[in-house]
Amino acid sequence: MKKAVVKKDVCIGCGLCTSIASEVFGFGDDGLAENIVGGEVPAGSEDAVKEAAESCPVNAIETE
Repeated sequence: MKKAVVKKDVCIGCGLCTSIASEVFGFGDDGLAENIVGGEVPAGSEDAVKEAAESCPVNAIETE
């Protein structure tokens, strides 16, 4: 996995991704989740990002 992107038009701001992978996801000024490391997934964070994507109730996280 190299990238993770939050689809802002789908995100509901529930916070699961930010609690599971806080090193990658945070809240933007709009109250919705975003990748805080510029889209890239840092080495060692792949499992947490995968769990966050699978846990998202609205499937707002795309991974590559």
